[in-house]
Parts: sequence; structure tokens; C-alpha cells
Amino acid sequence: MTGGTNQADVGHDRAYEASLRHLLDRAVLIEHRVRRAVEARQRTDPDPDDAFRGLYLSDETVQRLLDAGRSLAAPDETDSGRLHEAEARASAAGQPTRLHRLAEEFGLTALDVELLLIALIPDLDDRFESFYGYLNDDVTRRRPTLGLALGLCGSSPADAGARARLAPLSPLRATGLLLVEEQERPFLGRSLRVPDRVAAHLLGDDTHDPRLTDLLAPWHDIPGVGDPAPLARSLDAGVHLAYLREDQGGAGTALAASALAQAGHGVLGLDLERLARDPQPGEALRILAREARLTGSGLVCGPVDALVREKQQLIRLIADIPLPVILVGRAPWDASWSARPPLLLHAPRVEPDARGTLWTAACTTLVPPGLDITGVLSPFLLTPDQIVRAARGAAQSAHLDDDTLSAAHVRAGARAQNAAGLDRLARRIEPAVGWPDLVLPPDSLAQLRELTARARHRDRVLGEWGMRPGGGRGRGVAALFAGDSGTGKTMSAEVIAADLGLDVYTVDLSTVIDKYIGETEKNLERIFSEAAGINGVLLFDEADAIFGKRSEVKDAHDRYANVESAYLLQRMESFDGLAILATNLRANLDDAFTRRLDLVIDFPLPDAEQRRVLWERCLGPVLPRSTGLDLDFCAHSFELAGGNIRSVAVTAAYLAADSGGSVSMADLIHAVQREYQKLGRLTLASEFGPYVDLLST
Repeated sequence: MTGGTNQADVGHDRAYEASLRHLLDRAVLIEHRVRRAVEARQRTDPDPDDAFRGLYLSDETVQRLLDAGRSLAAPDETDSGRLHEAEARASAAGQPTRLHRLAEEFGLTALDVELLLIALIPDLDDRFESFYGYLNDDVTRRRPTLGLALGLCGSSPADAGARARLAPLSPLRATGLLLVEEQERPFLGRSLRVPDRVAAHLLGDDTHDPRLTDLLAPWHDIPGVGDPAPLARSLDAGVHLAYLREDQGGAGTALAASALAQAGHGVLGLDLERLARDPQPGEALRILAREARLTGSGLVCGPVDALVREKQQLIRLIADIPLPVILVGRAPWDASWSARPPLLLHAPRVEPDARGTLWTAACTTLVPPGLDITGVLSPFLLTPDQIVRAARGAAQSAHLDDDTLSAAHVRAGARAQNAAGLDRLARRIEPAVGWPDLVLPPDSLAQLRELTARARHRDRVLGEWGMRPGGGRGRGVAALFAGDSGTGKTMSAEVIAADLGLDVYTVDLSTVIDKYIGETEKNLERIFSEAAGINGVLLFDEADAIFGKRSEVKDAHDRYANVESAYLLQRMESFDGLAILATNLRANLDDAFTRRLDLVIDFPLPDAEQRRVLWERCLGPVLPRSTGLDLDFCAHSFELAGGNIRSVAVTAAYLAADSGGSVSMADLIHAVQREYQKLGRLTLASEFGPYVDLLST
């Protein structure tokens, strides 16, 4: 309604005004006590006009201190009346003020509140810096000391109960509401200070503490992802610790945020990967707990996996925070992480239909009618937050292309959500080939397309239709590419990745195989763990080196080698991604591996017809050719794989470039001869027929 006033905003403004008025009313009461204390000091000051007051102690001042005792300005009946009036005005507002809520949330007593206000008042009125300097007999100390604060509250410094309210484990100090500085001084001479964030909160500012800027994650309630009602009911019933275990693409953080919102809490998201890199994580957690209590929020913390290996003590610190805490991760819960048992739940994935809906809602540019977002995203396992970020990234890319969103933009936005950890363990290949570039037998091509279909529709078949129940198996797709070197195994992996919009990650076996017992499977575990955070095709080249047959146990080495193979069998089954094993020696692979594979695709050496196509494609349309090239002869005479033909074409191109002319038949014959030498094959004159004279001697 144009020109109207939102009732919620009006209510918020009234609550803010009432809260601020109450805080200032309470500050006025402190001011009266300070004034009486200053007046009392002036009446007994032997030289109140001394210009160097507070910089030294005269004999008269020392005598006054000996005679005056510790009493400053205990509350009187007038203070009680004013306090009653302040509380009455606050109650008339109809809802608790921030000071009331803070006292209730942190379990503060009336004395705690008085001490907090005494420390706070210099941040509300800078005159009190001078007052406190005067009362401290030191103009350089402009904050209240513990002794001064206790005296203003009418408490004896020898009162153990009053002193305990300022002890390190007291509610004021343990929660970070009050800081005690100058620890080298005696207890009563230490200064009190209220952190800026607490002062800002009491004044109505809800901006998060700057210390948390790099740690907070934008996890929020996303409607339509899972059912948060059971978890919300548990939170309402008093459950303060829950663990949501999720798979790749799980909706754990969104489900946790939705449950907290339904239970009436705010949401603070903590990125545990960033916390693990923080130089002072313990301090950060204390500030986070204070922030959550100030704002009435619960905590959503993930991924727990970032702390599992080396920083499990941080999990215990998080689990012990006396607030609603929901941890999210992929690792199984360890009972040693918390003294109190958590509520254990499984977070669902974001299924294909929900991905399209979330994407469309988050995308800031128009989605063309013919673009099937659900279909394009089907190979990707993304969390709700990743989907939102990917949609916004795709929209930004589309702005560079006349604001026309395409499937390429959608895939690029999704790939941008991949973690970078696997890049350190495997070589990333961005596909630059497609189906027309493959030269394979029809059956091999058909199997490759079947493999692509499995990767694209695995969520529907294995998830919605439940076609792989039990056994702890994931939704991964695994295939074996078997064939001689150069027959197109790696290129086929690239083609599949390009069709799905993914990248290829080729595992470098030098980073995996280790001569020390147990290290190889540790390296593989790191690869699989990192691969769980990316959407890509994981390619194990020369796979027989690590997926070989188990042997009869003849010594300790054989025993550990078999344990390693058994571990790999289990890890492959639980993997959720697309894994391709490429080998030149299919017979060397363990039968247990092949049983767990979805497809085994053979890559035979090309026949003469296929070699003719390969020669044409490898030479390409740009390379200058002489008119006498006899590619039919090359195809029928030289039994080479596609990779070898590519190598011959490149060598011939270098020869032509060096001579400054076009690729001639002599260049091709010379390049074939060099390729034969690389392969260790004999150069037989019968193979070169009429071109034998072009061979180098």
C-alpha cells in the first residue's frame, strides 16, 4: 500500500525507543551515585584546586585515604525509587528491553547488571572518563576499577560474594560481557571495560562483531528443501545439540537453518573450514557464542569434516556451547566429540526437481523458455547454498552475452562451486572435445552414451526409485575403459565430461603410490575425500597399478597389499561421483573391482576405415597440405592407434614448419618412421610400399 506505514516497523521502532529509554534511565541512576561519590571526595579533599591533582599523592591525601575508608556512594532510598520508576516505564512498553533480555539470557543478577552499567557508562557519556579518573586518584585511568565499581554498588571489597561476580568464571566475564584489563595489577585495581559489540547491542545495533566477519557463512532458511519440522520440534523440546550427516549435495545447512527459524531462533552460520585456519579459534568461538546469545540465534556449523583430522578439540568446544547448536558434516559422529549426546539425523540431498526450482528463484536474469535448468543441473550434486551462488554466477556471465542465459552459463556457474583441494592431488582438464571427435566402433560409442545417461539420471534411478538399496553404497557411477595406449580412453572421458558440463580430474599416480605400508590408501582417501567436494569426472589412468588383483599371502607385504585392495573396494562403493578407471591391461584388474563397475568398455585398435578418418582429423583443416598426400595408403599400411596417428601428424607439422612449406608425403613417412622408433617397432620396407625411398637411412 503506497504511502502506508508497516506495522512491524512501527512496533520495532517503539521497542527500540523503550529499550534505549530504559538503558538511559539506568545510566542516570549510576550518574547520581558517581556524583555523590565525587562530592564526598571533594568534601574530604585537602587541596581540591591542586593543578597536579591525580599525578602524585601528598601527605594530606595519604592521611585522607587512611581516615576515609572504602565507602563511596552506596544506593539509597532515592535510588530505589528512581529504579522503580525506570522499571515501571520499561514494563509499560509491553515487551522486554534489551537490558532485560540480556540479563535473562546470560543469567545476570541485579549486582551484575549494576556492575555492567558502571563499566558501560563512559561509552555513553565521555564526562565519566574524567569522573572515574578523579575517583581513581589518577587522571590517566579513565575506566572504573573493580574496587571503584564494587564501592559504587555499595559492596565491600572484602565481600567474597560480591568479588565472585567479577571472577574469571562469573557470568559477566566468562561470556565476554565484561572485560577486566591490566591483569598485572592487584584485583581491586584492575580496570573494567564493556566490549564495543555489547555496548552497541544495548544501544540497538545488531551488526555482527567484526571479529566474526571472515567466519560467518550465509546459510539461511530455504523453503522446499527437506522437512525441518521434526528437528524444529526437537529444538522446542529442549534439544540443544544435533548432528546432520549429509552426502555430497546434501541440504544439511539449509535444513538446519529452516529448523532454527521454525523454532523461533535466529540463525548464525559458522564456516568450520575458515575456523580451522583461524589463528585464535578459541577466542573466535567465545565471541561467536556471545553474538548468538545477544541476537537470540542458534548456530549452524559445518562442515565438521574440516576439523575431524587435527582439530577435534574445536568440535568439543562448539558442542559445549549452551545454545541450540546444529553441526553438519559427512563424517560419522564420534562420541568423544561431546559429553552430551546429540540428536543424530540424516540430511537429504537436493533432488533434481528442487535444484531447478532453487536455481530459477535465485537467478537474477530471465531464464529462456527452452532452457531446461533441471536437466542441465542433473549431473551436478550441489547444496542449496551452492545452487544459489551458481545461479548468481551464471547470471553475471550472461550479462556479458546480451543477458541471454544459456546452458553453458548454467554449467559454468555450477563448476565454479568446486573446491580447489583436488587440484593439488590431480590434474584438471577442461574438456575441449565432443562426440564428433570420437572415432570408435558403434558398440563402444553406444556404451559411452549409456555411461553418460547413468551419470545424468543417477539421482532419479538410485535416489527416487531406490534401485541400489542397502550396503552403504553411494550414488556413484564407475566404469572401466580397457584398451591399448592411444585408443581414445582419455579423450572419451573428456567427451563424457563435456556432455555433462563437468571437468576431468586425472589422478597422478606418483602422488598416490607409496612404498611404505598403508600410505597408498591414505593418499587415495585424500583423493576420494576431496573428490566428494567437486562435481567432475575422476579418471584413474593406468588403474591396474592401484586396482590390481589380490594375491596369495606369502609374506607381510602381500597381506598389507590385500588390505589395501579391500579398502579400495569399499571406498569405490561409497563414492558418490563419476569415476573412470583406464587400463592397458584389463586382465590385471581384480575381479571384485569389475563386478562393482557399472560398465566395462573396450577400446580396440582402429581398423583401416577408422584410421582413414583419424588421419583426416588429426591433420585438421588448417594445416597446409601438399596435393600428393596419400592418406588412403597411410590408413591401410600403418596399423597405428589414434594417439600414435596424432603424434605422427604433429611431427609432420613440425617438419613442414621447419622447411617453410606444406606437409608432404615425405614428411608423413619420416614422421611414421620416428613413431615406429618410439614404439620399438621394426621399420619394414614392405609396409612403406612405393614410398620406401622416402625413409631416412
